[in-house]
Amino acid sequence: MATRHLIRTVILQTLYEWDFYGRKKDIAAILERNLGEFAPGIDEPEFAWKILKGIAEHLKQIDNIIVKAAPEWPLDKIAVIDRNILRIGLYELLYADPEEVPPKVAINEAIELAKNYGGPNAARFVNGVLGAIYREVGDRKSPETKPAEHTPHGPGQA
Repeated sequence: MATRHLIRTVILQTLYEWDFYGRKKDIAAILERNLGEFAPGIDEPEFAWKILKGIAEHLKQIDNIIVKAAPEWPLDKIAVIDRNILRIGLYELLYADPEEVPPKVAINEAIELAKNYGGPNAARFVNGVLGAIYREVGDRKSPETKPAEHTPHGPGQA
């Protein structure tokens, strides 16, 4: 398992525990314990801390985006594991440095987490939500791949 994939898995475990206990436990202590137990000696522990800190700092915005992107699924009705996979994917998609984590990598990693740890429809759900958001915001790294502004034309106009 690649280092960053392992780190995302440990972050998922951390967020799951923190969320499961109503966010009353110290998230930093949970990550510290999980890194020591499941990823001792990893190459980039700072990557784990950066992602977790970013998610915590942007949690309200990330959760609001989930609510808007999946209006038929109230946040508290989304499975804890799926909700936290979306949080990781959305943080990386919207807030991480696209040079460090390209948007399509963020989406693919979230889908892989959903396949490995989510329910039978989790991967499709995560792909649908993140894909819709990606299409809306475009590729932050490559301005030329952002959706072009659409100018409506009347019949027979080009």
